[in-house]
Amino acid sequence: MSDFVTRTTESGVVVVQPTGRLNMSASPALRKQLGDIVEGGNNRIVVDLSSTDFIDSSGLGTLIASQKIAREAGGDLRIAAPTQQICTVLELSNLDQLLRPYESADSAFDG
Repeated sequence: MSDFVTRTTESGVVVVQPTGRLNMSASPALRKQLGDIVEGGNNRIVVDLSSTDFIDSSGLGTLIASQKIAREAGGDLRIAAPTQQICTVLELSNLDQLLRPYESADSAFDG
């Protein structure tokens, strides 16, 4: 998993969709892509996890670090449509409040 599908919503939110496993092999590429998005001037990002079937601590670290970068740039990083495995990992690590999951990528920045 090194090429992540990216799209921009009508409201200007960048949606990145990793697929497969978000682990120590894939996390560096995602971290770089998310950093490049913020450096490019887009500070509102949604990581659509609907096609990600596994996440480990390196994947969580990438999401947390990227969220911090987006927030420092005046925006935010949100996650959407996590699988059950990802929800379980978020809950067990007590990160479900910091990385609050949204139902869909398109609604993550609504309201």
